[in-house]
Amino acid sequence: MGQLAGKQKGYTYKDYLNWADDERWEIIDGAAYNMTPAPKVKHQRIVWDICTVINRNTEKVGDCIAFSAPTDVVLDQHNVVQPDVFIICDKSKITEDNIRGAPDLIIEVASPSTEVKDRREKKNLYERFCVREYIIVFPEREYVERYTLKEDKYSAPEIYNWDEVLKLIIFDIGINLWEIFDKEKVGEKEEDDEPYPI
Repeated sequence: MGQLAGKQKGYTYKDYLNWADDERWEIIDGAAYNMTPAPKVKHQRIVWDICTVINRNTEKVGDCIAFSAPTDVVLDQHNVVQPDVFIICDKSKITEDNIRGAPDLIIEVASPSTEVKDRREKKNLYERFCVREYIIVFPEREYVERYTLKEDKYSAPEIYNWDEVLKLIIFDIGINLWEIFDKEKVGEKEEDDEPYPI
């Protein structure tokens, strides 16, 4: 998943609309990336859990709207992506067919085959189109990277371990990463066992 298609650059959103419906693609700077087969169960569960946290905090999101893949985000004619989770605050970007313009927040859940693209091509793309907050979740290694836009450039990534709380920058929402990674945080376990006899 996420491999660069063996095709030349120069693809547009018009080309994208003519590709097979049973395949998922993204276009970054005119290069086609095949997103099939579908993500693994762990990936989808993490996406679901993140969406659940956001939906539980709708009052903090305000008038902004959360979406999840597969929803087309058309940044321009040569850049079409399907972020795992994203939030749009400018409702004029929302059309019946797709999102036209950059989201305010994007969260990508990386897999071994998409990690390089998420950290390089997508990071550069989202920075260029001024996505205010970009978060990459690494399920295999159980940590998170967060990039924040400052003066049209991403700062150095902030790193969060699985046992920490990720507090979103643009929304007052905290995500307990141990819950996202389905881990038991140290000190959270109930003391059921009787002490050993002396």
